[in-house]
Amino acid sequence: MTQSLFDDLEPEATDTAANSLANPASTAFQPLASRMRPRTLEDFIGQEHLLGPGKPLGEAIRRGLPHSMILWGPPGVGKTTLARMLAHAGKGRFESLSAVLSGVKDIRAAVERAQTLRQAKGTPTVLFVDEVHRFNKSQQDAFLPHVEDGTLIFVGATTENPSFELNNALLSRARVYLLQSLNEHDLLRLLQQALGDTERGLGGQHIEIAEDALRRIAVAADGDARRSLNLLELAVDLAQDGQVDKAIVEQVLQGGARRFDKGGDVFYEQISALHKAVRGSSPDAALYWFVRMLDGGCDPLYIARRLVRMASEDIGNADPRALQMAQSAWDAYLRLGSPEGDLIIAHAVIYLACAPKSNAVYTAFNEAMALVRQDVSHEVPVHLRNAPTALMKSLDFGGDYRYAHDEPGAYAAGENYFPEALRDTRFYHPGEQGLEGKIREKLDYLRQRDAASPHQRYAPGTKQGRDKA
Repeated sequence: MTQSLFDDLEPEATDTAANSLANPASTAFQPLASRMRPRTLEDFIGQEHLLGPGKPLGEAIRRGLPHSMILWGPPGVGKTTLARMLAHAGKGRFESLSAVLSGVKDIRAAVERAQTLRQAKGTPTVLFVDEVHRFNKSQQDAFLPHVEDGTLIFVGATTENPSFELNNALLSRARVYLLQSLNEHDLLRLLQQALGDTERGLGGQHIEIAEDALRRIAVAADGDARRSLNLLELAVDLAQDGQVDKAIVEQVLQGGARRFDKGGDVFYEQISALHKAVRGSSPDAALYWFVRMLDGGCDPLYIARRLVRMASEDIGNADPRALQMAQSAWDAYLRLGSPEGDLIIAHAVIYLACAPKSNAVYTAFNEAMALVRQDVSHEVPVHLRNAPTALMKSLDFGGDYRYAHDEPGAYAAGENYFPEALRDTRFYHPGEQGLEGKIREKLDYLRQRDAASPHQRYAPGTKQGRDKA
């Protein structure tokens, strides 16, 4: 028989939650999700890439070799449970802090308890810090010496990218594990487990639930185990005589948005996916990510602004109408609002995805910006300067300037508009897609005229200028 997570632990080596799970009688008023917390790795559903045979986190728990770590992943995938298992495996005491509710004072108190227990009995402490990304730099730094000297085995849980949210010093002392959302199959297993468990779950009640209703809960939970169990418990509470049908489930799900987390990792992952789908000319995928963001509560105006950027960055002069389309969609949404304006933005999303692509303008802008930032400040050539005063005219400002409209084809072949040191510099390299193909042909033709022109301009003092003189 598999040993329970909380079997044979001394009272000081467990916390209140651990004791309550070991004693079902004390869990009568706990939510189903809390009661169904896995006790062993065999009970744990999902995260096979971390917990399977030979995988580092699974082996650390099986062998009782805890180490400091960061558990990075979406809500409801088992971060807290894994920290508890780690403490039990190492015969340690589990203590938890919430970065939302705790401060440096709470950290110091936890450290003092850990030091006392270690000195008195040699028992290690696994300190679990939920939402660790909400601690500021000084709060994160407070853990460092105690992780370093072994007083604490630090386990931080975060839904945000640790690379951006956690100090490098803390990251260097902890291994990062990336947890994944549960898939529909995993969530169905979890729900069926809860329905059949007579000790902690709903197995002691008379419940009949249609398969399509159970599947609907699994889909609506959106990868979150805790959410799936909460939805199931609510549906059972609303059911008459234990009959849970799809209508009851839909009633429970009303107003529930999918995971989006505006401003967090999921937000930026989805806008990145939308941008890449547009760039990759996949209108169906682009529309999917647009609708996913709307469904999650994203402000449509944010997407409209991003489309304007995409129109210039990824389409540019290959189809200048893309920028007009994006701008028009933004303006139309401001007039119509949701839901009518949502369709207009979808219209623009599909147009941009289908348009010919070129990043030539984007690349040219970045190259020009890089050159200006690293180069000296070249003076404006004298022939390009304006001369509104007699003094400026006496200095030959604007002298010998060639007015393009007076030249054949309205083009002053051989003229130079750069500082002399940058003559013939090229940033813009039009592509061959859409209108840019024609722009490319025109620029090639104009450069041929430049090369053949007898009116090449070279600055006085340069070799070319002296040769011409």
